[in-house]
Amino acid sequence: MNVSLRRPVPGRSVALCTTLTLTLTLTVVLTVVLVLALSGCGSLNGVIAPVTARKAAAHDFKGVEIRPVDCRTAHCVALTFDGGPSRPTPRLLDILKKEKVHATFFLQGKGHTDTYPGTVARMAREGHEIANHTWSHRVLTRLDPAGIRAEVAPVQDEIQRITGHRPDLMRPPQGRTDNKVSKVMREMGLAQVLWSVTAKDYETTDTALITERVLGRARRDGVILLHDRYAGTVPAVPGIIEQLRRRGYTLVTVSQLLAPARPEPGKIYRP
Repeated sequence: MNVSLRRPVPGRSVALCTTLTLTLTLTVVLTVVLVLALSGCGSLNGVIAPVTARKAAAHDFKGVEIRPVDCRTAHCVALTFDGGPSRPTPRLLDILKKEKVHATFFLQGKGHTDTYPGTVARMAREGHEIANHTWSHRVLTRLDPAGIRAEVAPVQDEIQRITGHRPDLMRPPQGRTDNKVSKVMREMGLAQVLWSVTAKDYETTDTALITERVLGRARRDGVILLHDRYAGTVPAVPGIIEQLRRRGYTLVTVSQLLAPARPEPGKIYRP
């Protein structure tokens, strides 16, 4: 067998290597940009993990006792619900009361807080954390500052009217935020809270699948996102609570997860 080996042409080899390098570099850059775009975050200032927030506050709050749970030592997970209150929410509140769990509810305005004010009042009365999820669930990054305020301010006013308390936490619809949104939230006194676990319960009524998705990704300092308005979600909650406790987790609100740090307006908290 005859094998013909040709000596590489220096100029051509260098050009080829340069082309390959540029191609690979461009591919990596485009991949990163695509991932960030899909996450809805892009290039953001002020993204903070809960554990980072706690550590940063440790010096100022050294020796402070945190009740009823201290997530600096306990294995905490925050349980959060978006888009309510809705018709199934009282049943969820019954479950949480029985299990002695406090959750954070990111409430929507149109068709929710304006329709079920008694449920909002009950949430506050039973010790749950109440937060803002906009009036009509519009993607805030597509709006100008005035439009962003128009989506967020009515829910602030509605919750204050019902409960006497003005929220200091919000969750942008679809988790989509940017530096423009952050600036407006800072001016409005609201910290943004994203999540680490989603069951995508908006696309299934399978309670077992919802439970599996949550348990499969639950980690210490995580934030679980569920929606009490969907049929398969509330029935999954007792099993989720039971299994998380068996694994040694303590279920808390977002503010408890961050303590002793306090939510900082405009910042984005993401596990």
